[in-house]
Formats: sequence, structure tokens, C-alpha cells
Amino acid sequence: QVQLVESGGGLVQAGGSLRLSCAASGSIVSINVMAWYRQAPGAQRELVASILGGGSTNYADSVKGRFTISRDTVKNTVALQMNSLKPEDTAVYYCNANIRASGRAGYLGYWGQGTQVTVSS
Repeated sequence: QVQLVESGGGLVQAGGSLRLSCAASGSIVSINVMAWYRQAPGAQRELVASILGGGSTNYADSVKGRFTISRDTVKNTVALQMNSLKPEDTAVYYCNANIRASGRAGYLGYWGQGTQVTVSS
């Protein structure tokens, strides 16, 4: 059984910072992409940032220059450092990973339970 567990959400004032962390555990053979998504009330879930095993990153235009995604390929963790937060960053943030689990031939997408980030103006 593979699990993704997030931590680090909370309430912060505009201009502040938060750091989200996500740890993947279970019978993991390998992970290719790890990513953070977010979903605001009434909106669709959107990609915030992603990172490949080799370190290549991709960011949504709305967070470029403010958010940084990082990954520890040994510990199977991914983090999202969020600086200069804005009220429009308020959302539930979800960790996502494409994981090849023991006994499986291919990769499946797994999701964390989500963590609330609220930015007050």
C-alpha cells in the first residue's frame, strides 16, 4: 500500500511564507514525477508545480518566482516553499506522485489527503 502524507498548511497573512511537505511511503519501487496541485472553492484542481527525478521543474505562471518545489529522491519526499503569498493562493493543496509500486509493472498516480492554505489580506 502506497500513501502520501502532507503537512505544513495553515493560516498566514499576505506577503508571508509557508512550507508544505509530503512524504511517500509503502512498497515503492520508483517515483518519476512528484507535484503539488491546488483547488480553491468552486474551482478546478490545478497544477502548481512539478519536479522530475532528475530535478527538472515546472511551475504555473501564477506562482513563478514565489514558489519553489524541491525533492529528496532518497527519502521520497517533496516540498513546496511558498513565499510572498497572496489571498488568491488560498486553496487546498494536494501532493501527487507517479509511483511504481512493488508487484506492479507500471506507474500509477497517487494523491495525498490535502492540506488547507489560507492567506488573509
